[in-house]
Amino acid sequence: MATIQPKGETLRQAVRWISEQLEEDPDRKMSGLIQEACARFNLTPKDEVYLISFYKADDT
Repeated sequence: MATIQPKGETLRQAVRWISEQLEEDPDRKMSGLIQEACARFNLTPKDEVYLISFYKADDT
């Protein structure tokens, strides 16, 4: 997991929630998790782009 902390409490909550979901089921699709997190935490499209890039950077 990347150690960079996202700005904004809702983004931090979304990252925490996604991480918890991946611990429970590592085979879940990241795109679905990000979409669900955006809806759950009422994130903006800019926040969604951030999450996508955050988790893509984690894959490399």
